[in-house]
Amino acid sequence: MAIAYTRAYDHILDDLSRAITTVPRFYEAFEMEATDWESLTTDEREVCIRTLADDLFYVLGSEHSAEVGMGTAEYDSGHSIIKITADDHLVHVISLRE
Repeated sequence: MAIAYTRAYDHILDDLSRAITTVPRFYEAFEMEATDWESLTTDEREVCIRTLADDLFYVLGSEHSAEVGMGTAEYDSGHSIIKITADDHLVHVISLRE
């Protein structure tokens, strides 16, 4: 299974990156502790988040869902969206179509 999309890939990654940062302890995907994450510069954090967004996109092309810190990412092929669930009250919906 591959993710089908018509929207610009960079725009999808921008939205995924913003959504990921709302997930509690998302940095655990890098096997980091909070103190490790906080010690990074802003530029280093942005690179890590962008890399995680890219990795998630790749993983969701072969798996229906994936854990992200204390949240989840899910590809809904029927609606051409990726859902990032940060907690019980916050779900980001990222459109894969223009």
